[in-house]
Amino acid sequence: MTTGTLDRRTLLILAAGVLFVLVLRFVVMADKRPEAVAAYDSVPLAEQRLASLRQTLATVPGKEKAFTQAAAQLATREKGMILADTAAQAQAQLLEIIRRAAKDEGIDVRGAEEMRVRPLADDYGEVVVAVSFTCRIEQFVNFMTALANRPELLATSDIRVATANPKEKTVSVRLGLSGVVPRKLVPLKKGPTAL
Repeated sequence: MTTGTLDRRTLLILAAGVLFVLVLRFVVMADKRPEAVAAYDSVPLAEQRLASLRQTLATVPGKEKAFTQAAAQLATREKGMILADTAAQAQAQLLEIIRRAAKDEGIDVRGAEEMRVRPLADDYGEVVVAVSFTCRIEQFVNFMTALANRPELLATSDIRVATANPKEKTVSVRLGLSGVVPRKLVPLKKGPTAL
């Protein structure tokens, strides 16, 4: 090969490449060119966008007010949560609440039969304590009323009442009481591990 034939060959490849690019640009990509928007079309569209932004902006104070009201209601309700560093401390607090309310009514609650913590919702957990005791019917009614009037978020999860002594009008009670705690106190469930 001489220099002349090499130059001609390179020139032909270059010409074919330029022709390929021109065909690609003006034939294949012809439909993909950006279209210019006429000035008279853009003003009404801009006015519509401005009107919708103004409507959105007008709703902001109402949404802020609703948010502050919801936050205040949530703070009021969360005041009743049992706050503790660990689940065992939350269970002990719930047991102490039961014992104080029972003592005020003359009921002797000694130990706890069951204590557990489980998830309640996305952000909360539930601590459960079950106790057993014997008392008169009116003492039990007053005890339940005292628990209902407590500021903590408490609920009965299990109530079993049986007659203990009909002559003295006493009943044997097994009471499961639940309290709301922060989700961080709920132990994480460990799933099966892959081998």
